[in-house]
Amino acid sequence: MKILVINSGSSSIKYQLFEIENGDYELLAKGLVDRIGLSGSAVYHRPKDKKETVVEKDIPNHELGIKLMLDLLTHPSHGVIKDMKEIEGIGHRVVHGGEKFYESVLIDDEVEKTIEECIELAPLHNPPNLLGIKSCKRLLPGVPQVAVFDTAFHQTMPKKAYLYGLPIEQYERYRIRRYGFHGTSHRYVAFEAAKILGKDLTELKIVTCHLGNGCSITAVKNGKSVDTSMGFTPLEGLVMGTRAGDMDPYIPLFIIEKQGLTPQEVNNLMNKKSGLLGLSGNRDMRDVMAAAEKGDERAKTALEIFVYRVAKYIGAYAMAMGGLDAVVFTAGMGENSPYLREKVLEYGGFLGIKVDKEKNEKNERIFTTPDSKVVGLVIPTNEELVIARDTYSIISKK
Repeated sequence: MKILVINSGSSSIKYQLFEIENGDYELLAKGLVDRIGLSGSAVYHRPKDKKETVVEKDIPNHELGIKLMLDLLTHPSHGVIKDMKEIEGIGHRVVHGGEKFYESVLIDDEVEKTIEECIELAPLHNPPNLLGIKSCKRLLPGVPQVAVFDTAFHQTMPKKAYLYGLPIEQYERYRIRRYGFHGTSHRYVAFEAAKILGKDLTELKIVTCHLGNGCSITAVKNGKSVDTSMGFTPLEGLVMGTRAGDMDPYIPLFIIEKQGLTPQEVNNLMNKKSGLLGLSGNRDMRDVMAAAEKGDERAKTALEIFVYRVAKYIGAYAMAMGGLDAVVFTAGMGENSPYLREKVLEYGGFLGIKVDKEKNEKNERIFTTPDSKVVGLVIPTNEELVIARDTYSIISKK
């Protein structure tokens, strides 16, 4: 079965086409529709075993972007299928499903309505996610579509983990609570960790660290998310590329009072001008580390703060789960920075964590010593594969 996976953002669409049968899969093609509605828009298309094809063209909206993508997938030279009818299912990444969805679902009118109702909870992400769904409905009528939610994996959190210390009416009327994000990634790497360790996921206590430009950490106990660092929005938790992370809730009010900024300006400050960028002047950890090596004090401090916050969450979640079997690092920084992994786990000596420096430098899947009481793993995330597999599973049951 050929499954098309779409991640529709505000000005871009990432896509992958999979061939899936039972547990086996093959990636046939992937690409990016970039700068939708902006100058310099283009489609970057890479079929399996072929060179990348770039189509530079004015792309004013998402529907045209998806049409160009489909044209490339069926192109005589650059394509991997002969006809769009070969696509039997479409899986969509949807950021926010609120409390309604605790697993992936077949999209119908009611599901679309609920995704739309969640726009107030994810105003930057759900609208383009919905655009992708509606565009595919028009361009590929009759092809079943599945929504895979970033928030779904975290719906197993207990109230003690997801409720804030606000008047309960704020939750009951406005659903203000911790939702968590990156759930598809956390779910995938936790499952892969169990396979690598040769154990049943339901028997393990794992902390998964998704460390990219956006960062979050999740406590996965017996296969379920029991706590996670991102909250009502992706702003809470770790210091990230441009997001501030945890802070005193009064700080935004103080800034408004002292600097006369509007709520939107403060929102922009905390989401787009803070984090590593605000602390060091660089949003990319590679640049922060390079500057720190040259003696830049701001960069050194930013690096120390980042490492400390990650370590603190791992320690807190080990306590919350009543133990710890493994720590998994994934996403850009997690997968590619031995230095960060080592520095973070240096804090875990009291837990019996011992890093094998040689294995860590080689990015080996297990990079702790055989006698380490907690296993450290590097696992590349694959959210698209999770979406494809969920789509295949749901459609197969129709």
